[in-house]
Amino acid sequence: MNSPMRKTPDELRALLVSALADDIVLTRAEDIQRFCTDWHGDVTSGAVAVLRPRSTADVSAAVRVCREFGLSIIPQGGNTGLVLGGIPDQPDDQVILSLGRMTAIRNIDADDFSATVEAGCVLAEVKDRVAEKGMFFPLALGAQGSCRIGGNVATNAGGINVLRYGMTRELVLGLEVVLPDGTVFDGLSTLRKDNRGIDLKQIFIGSEGTLGIITAVSVKLMPLPDQIETALLGVNSLSDVITLYRRARRECCDLMSAFEFMPPIALTLAKEALPDLPMPMESSYPAYVLMEISGSGLVDIADLLQRFLTGVMEDGLVVDGVIAASQTQARNLWLIREGMNEGQARRGPHMRTDISVPLSRLADFVRDAEQAVREALPQCLSVSYGHVGDGNVHLNVLPPSGLSREDSSAMIYRAKTVVNEVVELYKGSISAEHGIGRLKREDFEKGLTPAHRALLTGLKQAIDPFGLMNPGCQLNFTAGS
Repeated sequence: MNSPMRKTPDELRALLVSALADDIVLTRAEDIQRFCTDWHGDVTSGAVAVLRPRSTADVSAAVRVCREFGLSIIPQGGNTGLVLGGIPDQPDDQVILSLGRMTAIRNIDADDFSATVEAGCVLAEVKDRVAEKGMFFPLALGAQGSCRIGGNVATNAGGINVLRYGMTRELVLGLEVVLPDGTVFDGLSTLRKDNRGIDLKQIFIGSEGTLGIITAVSVKLMPLPDQIETALLGVNSLSDVITLYRRARRECCDLMSAFEFMPPIALTLAKEALPDLPMPMESSYPAYVLMEISGSGLVDIADLLQRFLTGVMEDGLVVDGVIAASQTQARNLWLIREGMNEGQARRGPHMRTDISVPLSRLADFVRDAEQAVREALPQCLSVSYGHVGDGNVHLNVLPPSGLSREDSSAMIYRAKTVVNEVVELYKGSISAEHGIGRLKREDFEKGLTPAHRALLTGLKQAIDPFGLMNPGCQLNFTAGS
């Protein structure tokens, strides 16, 4: 029951509508439902309202109003996150602030190799727009047709090109951020070198909206690659995959833009999701590598790949392989990697992980973690795949079909516990690229040292002392603590 001083959700909705423009506030359940359901459809919550600002000034005004009414704010981009960072957990006290209408490309400067875009721009559209200018923005994700650049920055997204271009953090030159009191931090510089004290933009990259709302981003651009070669390779073991990567890193140098590994089940899962997808090899192999090298200018990328593959096949590191002869064939090879995720989803609820370990220990980690799962949950299927060059493995565990939701959830929780114990032994991370959100907060907090916790809490207290920005995400922070 509400106390006399506490406003009901209906009263709060009426106040929001009266304080902000009519088209900014969504209050009907049927209008806000899609904002309150996570990417996989596993979790559905609610909110007092969804706010849809059209400009930085609108965001600032909305933050001030929410602060006045004591409403917490859940910033949301494309709602493609995988750790519940953009889904409310206290629907009677929280609003979602969606950046989806802030889609302006403010500037593309090919001479400066930079672009400034608003936070609601869809990643694929940013890539397409800069490509029209002969430039390339290298961040590449499976969800790039839906995710928004502000969310990419707020979560420090990874993707398939990290080994060459780095995480999103490496691609950001400047930020515009609305702070918890509604003031605007304008740090939209495109300078490559600026050593005037602490680099404040870094505080907000990867903060998942817990310190402020990113409204615009200045990013680095690269020359658009006019040569891209893609190959799928059959290998005898994951250890051979690591050896192959080391050799590729030396011989293909920084022209290698992707190096993914997949198990044999990946092709089965992709076929389940995409029945018409052509399978490029007739035989099955213990491990597969999806490799891409790219470049522009005077380098002959096709010749480089041919010479590299000739050498590794002669030495027995690669057993079989196929090189895409067209963009369509290249796309089909990547669809295997993307389709395996959809295939897992079709098999029902399962445990998804996002782990990083030292690259030199990746093969040993996968062996030990999968063995631990087999011993604890022999009826479950482990599927390990990921970004070799980053030491990032997604070790997912699929319970058998036909179980009740409760039984599946129990198995998933047990699998998570087992895998996390191995991660700790290998001094790895439980979040390589997806963030913490609400889904991993408990495990994240368990691993914090006192000094780490004190620094995070002090930063939150200094910037958001009332705890209004995405409470419950990353850290269980108490206002005034």
